[in-house]
Order: sequence, then structure tokens, then C-alpha cells
Amino acid sequence: MTHAMYTSSIPLFKQMLGGLSAVLAKAQAHAVDKKIDPNAYLQARLYPDMFPLLRQVQVATDFAKGVSARLAGVNVPVLKDEEQTFADLQTRITTVLAFIESLDAKLFDTAATREIVTQAGTPKEKRFTGQSYLVNYGLPHFFFHTTTAYAILRHNGVEVGKKDYVGSY
Repeated sequence: MTHAMYTSSIPLFKQMLGGLSAVLAKAQAHAVDKKIDPNAYLQARLYPDMFPLLRQVQVATDFAKGVSARLAGVNVPVLKDEEQTFADLQTRITTVLAFIESLDAKLFDTAATREIVTQAGTPKEKRFTGQSYLVNYGLPHFFFHTTTAYAILRHNGVEVGKKDYVGSY
């Protein structure tokens, strides 16, 4: 039997990263069709103090791989955050998808009660049970960054809709 922590995380990350990949592909095609410099999209922000699209995608993929790894009790893969193009972002998504797809569901058998300790962007550590980490921390942050990436592109005229965002399930 597959553990609920696995089914509540891995398939969801796969679905949403697939949607993010498709949205980015539409943005790249839109840039080509309209003769827009791709960097206009890659560096676009919803507000000056927010991350640009490029960083939103990096952080979304960081949450997908980090949450998955911590719940599975394995080391979090390190990615260098050197992406500069749509192709680079697609490669990053493919890399993260390959990692999360490689995680055996059995690794998640004790994930709900596993202690997860983070120090996200601050010197203060936070302690969670796996269940709380997934539901109250990991998924909200993941969805924030995938939603913001979508919103940046939609705001800039890329013809994407909810079906693109949600991806295939």
C-alpha cells in the first residue's frame, strides 16, 4: 500500500511541475511569435520587491525537490541556480521531476511523523512533523511560487489559463 504522504506529495509535485513546464513553453513560443526578448518575461515581476519569473521557477522546483527529499529521509539534491533561459528552466524542471520520480513510495512510510528541521532564509530553525511540514509549510510555499510564475506570464500577455496552470492529472 502506498503511504498517504507519498500520494499527497509526489503526484501533486509531478502534476504541477508539468503544468509549470507547459506554461513556460507557451511563454517561450509567445516571445518568439511576438518577437519579444525572452528576458522581458524571465526578468518580469508582479511587483518590484518580488522575485522575477526566473527565480520563482527556481524556488518552486527547490520546494518540490526539498520537500520530497526530506519526507523520504534522503539528502536534498543541490542545484546551482544558474539558469538564464527558458531552456535552462525546462532542464531544471526535468531534473527535479527525475529526482522525485526516483523516490520509492516505501521511503515515505514514516514521513508523517518524521522530524523535519529547516532554516529557511533565517538563522531561526523550525521544527515540524512531516505531516505539518508538507501541509503547513512545503505545499503553501510551492503553490505560492508556481502561482506567481503563472501570474507573471499571464499579466504579461501570455495566453495561459487555469487548465495550463493545473497541468495533467
